[in-house]
Parts: sequence; C-alpha cells; structure tokens
Amino acid sequence: MMDNMFYQCNSLESIDLSNLDTSQVTKIYGMFDGCRSLKSIDLSNFKTSKVVYMDKMFRTCRSLESIDLSSFDTSQVTKMESMFY
Repeated sequence: MMDNMFYQCNSLESIDLSNLDTSQVTKIYGMFDGCRSLKSIDLSNFKTSKVVYMDKMFRTCRSLESIDLSSFDTSQVTKMESMFY
C-alpha cells in the first residue's frame, strides 16, 4: 500500500518516482492529496497493473502543470473518483 504516502506535503514542488518499484502495489489512493505546491512529477515507470484503489490520488494538487499517465494500466482499478478534484 502506498495510500496517503505524500499526503499534504505542502512544500513538495517536484518529485521523480521513475525508479520506484510499484509492481506489487494495490492501493495508491490519496497518494499526493493535498500537495498544493506540486508542479512536476515523473511517473513514467509507475507500474499500476495491480492497483485497485486510485481515488483522490492528485486531489487538491492545484499547482500541477502537466502529468503523463499514459503508462498507467487501470484495468484492475475499481475506485478512481475525485482523482483530480
């Protein structure tokens, strides 16, 4: 589980998670929820094939300028509400 991992890290502006092994992770809900200063994030190697809960992942990330989720596999996801609220 990686849920709420960076929850309300208000000073976090950028983060590179391209080398983080997420191949066995099933829950990432609220992972960046409340990271109001987050502008840049590298999720290019983020493995999500086993993720079931992804809801509220980027909620209130008001400074996020762009994000590439093209590598995300959401085939197992059952909860994705408020992901970018």
